[in-house]
Amino acid sequence: MTRSRRVIIASLVSNLVIAFAKLAVAAVTGSSAMLAEALHSVVDTGNSLMIWLGVRRSRRPPDADHPFGHGKELYFWSFVVAVSMFSVGGGISVYEGILRIRRPEPPSNLGWSYAVIAVAIVSTTASLMVALREMRRRNPEIRVIDFVRRSKDPAVFTVIIEEISDLLGLAIAFAAITLSYELNRPIFDGLGSIAIGLIMIGLSGVLANESRKLLVGEAADQKQVEQIRRVVEQDPGVKKVGQLLTMHLGPREILVNVEIEFEPQGSLDRLEKTIDRIEQKIRSKNHSVRQIFLEAKSLHSAEQK
Repeated sequence: MTRSRRVIIASLVSNLVIAFAKLAVAAVTGSSAMLAEALHSVVDTGNSLMIWLGVRRSRRPPDADHPFGHGKELYFWSFVVAVSMFSVGGGISVYEGILRIRRPEPPSNLGWSYAVIAVAIVSTTASLMVALREMRRRNPEIRVIDFVRRSKDPAVFTVIIEEISDLLGLAIAFAAITLSYELNRPIFDGLGSIAIGLIMIGLSGVLANESRKLLVGEAADQKQVEQIRRVVEQDPGVKKVGQLLTMHLGPREILVNVEIEFEPQGSLDRLEKTIDRIEQKIRSKNHSVRQIFLEAKSLHSAEQK
């Protein structure tokens, strides 16, 4: 099992268990904030399944219709997850909160609500720790916000966004239920539901933007690009490196296109050996590179030498 799949499965199990518990308690207590949290967990469960599906489909080998593989399937499904968070999770939570403000009802059986919130916090934190450990394994010094911006693997950063959203929602649900009971103002329960929905809508926008960039064709990390350029420039058969283009075809699949001016090679055989050597060096330094295209700017002069 890959590390990304472990992160997804940990999130899926956590969300599935919590969703059932929250739905049951929401039915018993009548809390709008708890219902919003239950919808939150149901959406997260569906999102984990979609990301898992995206991971599976992205690993299919290239074929005639998709010569560069299916790596971007994962980016598509992460975008669908963002839409789901916005419409199903965020939209319904806000709508439920507005209804509760218009027809306020005080929540009951607070003990059950607090118990579920406590269990949910523990479970969500455990799932978040699994995702953060994977993030630290890949880059020990990176901040969460930078990882979300720079990572090319939605299977990990989507879980991080979801679990942070869950913890914020649980804190709001706790505050909303407590204020509704202590102050005898049921309106706080509806306001809590709206706040939870707005958090989901905001974070879905972050996820949608990151998925959009990857779907459109985001370049490799700048450090990777600079490393590839150094490898090519240091080869004795290269006179000058021009434009270097990269694009992620998947989390660990990079396409590289390099514009090269070669030193005089003397023969096509030597030129072919130089090209093979450069490609091997690039792949040895970066195992994510799958496709390499070298644009030789002096092939004609090399043939005449």
